Amino acid sequence: MKWTERFGHDDIRPTPMNERSMNFFSTFTLWIAANVVITTVMTGMMFVPDISFSNAMLAIIVGSAIGAIPLALTGNIGIRTGLPTMVITRAAFGQKGAILPALVNTIILIGWSWIQAYMAGLSLNYAVHYATGYSNINLFVILTELLVVIITIFGHRGVERIEKYISIAMLILSFLVFYKIFTTYDISTLVEMKLSEHPSITTIIAFDIVIATAFSWMSTVCDFNRNCRSETSGFWGTYFGYLVASIVAMGLGAVVSGFSIASNMERTYDPTILLAAYGFGLIASIVVFFSVLSTNVMALYSATMSFMNVFPRAGFWKPTLIMGVICTLGALLKEVLMSHFFNFIMLIATLFIPVFAIVLVDYFLIKKGVYDAEDILYDTKGQYRYQKGVNIAAYITYIVGAVFAYYFTYIHPLAVGSTMLTFLLSGAVYWGVMKWTKQISASTNTVELQSPTRLEG
Repeated sequence: MKWTERFGHDDIRPTPMNERSMNFFSTFTLWIAANVVITTVMTGMMFVPDISFSNAMLAIIVGSAIGAIPLALTGNIGIRTGLPTMVITRAAFGQKGAILPALVNTIILIGWSWIQAYMAGLSLNYAVHYATGYSNINLFVILTELLVVIITIFGHRGVERIEKYISIAMLILSFLVFYKIFTTYDISTLVEMKLSEHPSITTIIAFDIVIATAFSWMSTVCDFNRNCRSETSGFWGTYFGYLVASIVAMGLGAVVSGFSIASNMERTYDPTILLAAYGFGLIASIVVFFSVLSTNVMALYSATMSFMNVFPRAGFWKPTLIMGVICTLGALLKEVLMSHFFNFIMLIATLFIPVFAIVLVDYFLIKKGVYDAEDILYDTKGQYRYQKGVNIAAYITYIVGAVFAYYFTYIHPLAVGSTMLTFLLSGAVYWGVMKWTKQISASTNTVELQSPTRLEG
């Protein structure tokens, strides 16, 4: 037996029901571990003191509850078809048209991994320096990505195993920090905190950022939810997992940021430093390291799935290894990455909100909740060829949505944000163009890979 045969051999073919491994608990914990992570905490830190703590929590709770809906709905398509996310985009964009979203997603996930690897390296460096006095951030960034590759290369089952333990550890740590802070400080200090004189974020913009964070996961959700055993457990596991994680992580960021400012601490993008002031430095750095590690594993896994949508013959472990090396080199840029973190989050929204508005409208409204998974993958019946392999309607919609999002995010920012408006506009334009080109009626001939009855069984 070759030593490489022990690696994961995941592919882009529909996952059969008898090979699916995720129940409600594993789905719930996977999305907990994915989002109770340092970068989500950092997002919550952005809000205070630009807006009040109460308004920040309102934006976090409502934004998370709304943003988790399209995330769970997109994941549901993966459950029904058994296909990875970028393969599913073939149904709306066409067999050849889906190549561009897949390549862009691969690049974005690698960039996301750069940021995550650096944050994990910082946390590991803090822990080692605390224990031994030794410090070498570059070394620990490299070691982090080495662990990411080792875990990811064994496929989705390796990812599922690590997420369960990390999610529980992160929740325990988060609640300990909440308890420590609120028993040490008076919450009235947080509620009555003086706001910034020149705020860059309003309550509605914070709400928009929270929703954009949920959308940033939509390009990966089916890569994992295709392994769910039932629609019900998969949908609600995803929804509540993301909801709880987002509220806990962003809420923690808002609380830590608020009290640190009230205590005249120096502002920093590394929450581990702030948590150290509350007596959780070493524990926080270790758990934060593993949380970022788990999120990076998911990002690298999805980057591989996206790459395989374009180059299916490349196999699984070779692209994983190559992209792991690329992620390591990029993470060594360090501070350059963090100075562009906020813009990177918004860039993801700009590029992918139109894509998944199109996918959701195509699946639930135009195709009436029915995709032929075999034809999407092998193009045997030609139902998703459109115009020589490209759905012009999807590309027209994508360009309109992306230009709208970019203009009203970077050039002329709207007071209400652009995330929800981009999503609604893109969905409406796609529906209109598909109806105008008389492609809606052609969708009635598709069939499902499995019926909902079988999925629930």
